[in-house]
Amino acid sequence: MAGQLIQSRVLRYGLAVFSVSVALGVALLLERFHFRDVADPLFLIAITVTVWYAGTGPAILAVVLGSMTDAYYFIEPIYSIYTAREDLPHFIIFILFAFLITRFAAGRHRVEAELLQARDKLEIEVAERTHKLEIEVAERTQQASLLNLTHEPIFVRDMNDVITYWNRGAQELYGWTPEKAIGKSPHELLRTVFPSPLEEIRAEFLRTGRWEGELKHTRADGTEVVVSSRWSLGYDEQGRPVAILETNNDITGRKRREQEIEKLNQELAKRSMALEASNKELEAFAYSISHDLRAPLRHMGGFAELLRKSTVATLDEKSARYVTMILEAANRMGSLIDDLLAFSRISRAEAHYSILSLEQLVHEAVAEACQDAKERNITWKLNPLPEWYGDRPMLRLTLVNLISNAVKFTRTRPQAEIEIGCSEQKDDHVVLFVRDNGVGFDMKYSNKLFGVFQRLHAQEAFEGTGIGLATVQRIVHRHGGSVWAEGIVDGGATFYFSLFKSQGAGDIWKP
Repeated sequence: MAGQLIQSRVLRYGLAVFSVSVALGVALLLERFHFRDVADPLFLIAITVTVWYAGTGPAILAVVLGSMTDAYYFIEPIYSIYTAREDLPHFIIFILFAFLITRFAAGRHRVEAELLQARDKLEIEVAERTHKLEIEVAERTQQASLLNLTHEPIFVRDMNDVITYWNRGAQELYGWTPEKAIGKSPHELLRTVFPSPLEEIRAEFLRTGRWEGELKHTRADGTEVVVSSRWSLGYDEQGRPVAILETNNDITGRKRREQEIEKLNQELAKRSMALEASNKELEAFAYSISHDLRAPLRHMGGFAELLRKSTVATLDEKSARYVTMILEAANRMGSLIDDLLAFSRISRAEAHYSILSLEQLVHEAVAEACQDAKERNITWKLNPLPEWYGDRPMLRLTLVNLISNAVKFTRTRPQAEIEIGCSEQKDDHVVLFVRDNGVGFDMKYSNKLFGVFQRLHAQEAFEGTGIGLATVQRIVHRHGGSVWAEGIVDGGATFYFSLFKSQGAGDIWKP
């Protein structure tokens, strides 16, 4: 490195000596041909060449050498560096002019060097920017190719709402090719219907940089399509908004299904209201009829009893049996009316929910059911039960009906077995059961168990009105639960019912 530097300096200062020598030789040669006053211009040319190609240092050397050579060869006395007083102005002017040329040439050379450096720097920047632009173009081309691979409609528009990009998904959905779509306004091309004024949407979009909503568009064939649209704002390096990317998802089918579901819900609501009104009318009718039947029924039973007492000595056995049958029918009719009234009250009665002990309710229900079975041998198995949330009188009636049924249908067993317990308990619901070893039932008729006046056994074998289980189902439904049964003919039966903590729970537990 040092050797190269020394070599460079030798060449530069050597150029100063060489240029002055050449100028001296040419001047002397021209002197022989009687050309006068050519030495000064030639030395100035030598100084200029030196400063241009070698720099300021060698140029100063050229000035010194040129001045001395000019004084030695061309200023009287010749061949001496002595300068007379009258020749000093000439000599000083030469030196000043040489220094001016040197300064001017050096300045210009520096400027040109800076210009060359600036040009080289500019070329490098242009090359870098060109390379960067080529990369960006390649990336955008690749991104555009990738966007074309998706079937989701995507297009880009500038800040004047003019489409600048239109992918294959947009062409497939709307029917316009990129050539026909690019350069047009999407709102005019697609005849967009907005959910709110466009000015409000655009103001919100420019403020947040994003917008989502449902739009209605029209395809090239004139059919309408509903899309879920998402807008994103693109910015340049200075943070200025330059483009809008819009992606659309076709939800026409979903909106159509939602409208159909809404229509069905409205129809269902109408039917539910009509059904509720019919049920209320039916309950009112049953209540009214039951009340209206009680008076003539009491008269019928009372007069039949008076007839039996007044004619007990005169009636033959057949007539007495007829009177007895009338009384039994009147009593049964009275029981039916009482049960029907109780059943209708269940729907109309206001429920009072509170925390209660299911275990205590079971003991009370067992005690009530056992009043009609004091002489029977019944084995009771009462499992622990939790506290729960419900209407106490209604749940007590539910347990009384189920336990009474178990007592009734185990009458034919020499050793009746009845179990009451909890088969499932969770945070939101509990499932209770009443199991017996009685006559059971055929499961293919289980759908009849909870209907009003529905019976699976003959009246002569087992008494009852057929309303007890219907009452149980209505009470359980009011507690948001469900009731079901399992049985085997001559193999016993198990009745289950679920209770929810909140009345009318949305998801009713099912077995």
